[in-house]
Amino acid sequence: MTHYDVFNGDADGICALQQLRLARSCTSTLVTGVKRDNALLARVNAGEGDTVTVLDVSYRRNSDDVKRLLAAGARIRYIDHHDPGAVAEHSRLEVHIDTAPRMTTGLIVDRLLGGAHHRWAIVSAFGDNHLRLATRLCADAGLAPDETEVLRRLGIALNYNSYGLRVVDLHIAPDALYRELAPFADPLEFAHQPLPGELWERYRADIASAERTDPLLDTQTVAAWQLPAEKWAQRIVGPLGNQLAQAQRQRAHAVLVKNGDGSLRVSLRAPLEAPEGAGTLCARFGGGGRPKAAGIDALPDGELAGFLEAFRVVYR
Repeated sequence: MTHYDVFNGDADGICALQQLRLARSCTSTLVTGVKRDNALLARVNAGEGDTVTVLDVSYRRNSDDVKRLLAAGARIRYIDHHDPGAVAEHSRLEVHIDTAPRMTTGLIVDRLLGGAHHRWAIVSAFGDNHLRLATRLCADAGLAPDETEVLRRLGIALNYNSYGLRVVDLHIAPDALYRELAPFADPLEFAHQPLPGELWERYRADIASAERTDPLLDTQTVAAWQLPAEKWAQRIVGPLGNQLAQAQRQRAHAVLVKNGDGSLRVSLRAPLEAPEGAGTLCARFGGGGRPKAAGIDALPDGELAGFLEAFRVVYR
């Protein structure tokens, strides 16, 4: 029998898996990738007697492979916070999906485990840009302000590491990053290892490069930036959107970066004070995501003007 742990390579996916494996360790085959690599179940060939845990990966994008694996005899546990579409009913499929705007996969796992490894769930919330929620959870847990800041930086750094076109673009592969933190029951202990500090410094350097870019669009309700086709831009496209969203919570933000093939990668953040509409807007242009945060992998350059106009209209 083989067990597969399939997880998004961002902070939420990694922190969700960390909680589960701290609660119940097992030998597993890790399947992950960059943040936008959502069709992960296509890489799993599980069969009779095998088990699969899926974390922070869109069910909608993987529904055909869920059916394929169930037909092959595998047992699947699916935990996520993205809109799943139609979910199959099957005796070997266990589903825990909560699409509430201020939910993360790590917080769903925290709920399932009765808060057994709550600090890792808090890191997932920081990583998913729920800064106010995560800060409140820290206060409720009795953490000091300096400890809260450590977890905030850790969540942002872990999430930053997931952005790139390919795993080779990242500072460290997500499966290797998970293995680095797996021995640490307390994220405060892991945060003082060399790796998180290195990720934070790289994040700050890439943010500094992005901040030297002038906005493509700048109004009271929406703003958009277009970054060059550079590796640092691919790494910072999502984290920059998160930072901008926190700085002006009543404004929607889009960050675009050239893919080098005539298309643009788009990272969209709805206003944090009204976190709606991002996924629906991106779906109109071949992308998708959650109401609060969404993206487009390859927006044709010829559709840029149409996207910006739709962006303006949705959030006017």
